[in-house]
Amino acid sequence: MAVFLTDNWFEEVEKMGNEAGELNLPPALENMVINLKVTDGDEVIESHFANGLLHKGLNAEATTTLLLDRNILQSIITDFDMNEIMGAFMSGKIRVEGDMSQLMALQTARPSDEQKALFKDIKSMTTLA
Repeated sequence: MAVFLTDNWFEEVEKMGNEAGELNLPPALENMVINLKVTDGDEVIESHFANGLLHKGLNAEATTTLLLDRNILQSIITDFDMNEIMGAFMSGKIRVEGDMSQLMALQTARPSDEQKALFKDIKSMTTLA
């Protein structure tokens, strides 16, 4: 088990992603690169979403950055409830810097079966402490 958003967690996710092989991502997800700045108390954890996975650190190629807190990100990853995500955005719990068009593509993108299986494995090794 690894604690969500720790260095160890990012290492495990990277390893699992490499072992999973081809995720057969839909085009909207395959080409998406989004930076995340996640507030956790006084700390800001920088990461990015690319190739269907969350990676440690910012990506210079990203044109969009999401600003949100750890609890919101945990909820998104745990439930992936689009209504909850839109509610968090509308209430200002998720802020966007840069190009919002990538986020619009997320509304219709559906994860592949391979990505769903990988997410299930990642969730099973994740502690949300």
